Amino acid sequence: MELSSENTGGAVIVKAVGRVDGANARDFHEGLEASIGADGESMVLDFEGLSYISSAGLRVVLLVAKTLQQQSAKLAVCSLSDSIREVFEISGFDKIVPVYADTGDAVSGLGV
Repeated sequence: MELSSENTGGAVIVKAVGRVDGANARDFHEGLEASIGADGESMVLDFEGLSYISSAGLRVVLLVAKTLQQQSAKLAVCSLSDSIREVFEISGFDKIVPVYADTGDAVSGLGV
């Protein structure tokens, strides 16, 4: 799993590539936490390059959403493959974290 981030001026976009599972969920969490700005910036997780996410990865998404909420910031995810979209829908995460088609829609949807 690889993470890269870019700041768009109001939101940080984090791209995840590979797999997120129990073996690397801690690294995923640490990488996302390191990308959180101190000034209440919202975050978009771009999962276009993500091939798999386990329940441990979903837990990390939830933890990051809570951290951002405490800073009056928001979290959104975008560019989900069909299999990852299905995981989000079955687990109900699409009701907790907004899901968008692409990064442009996500940034607009967050209102930043």
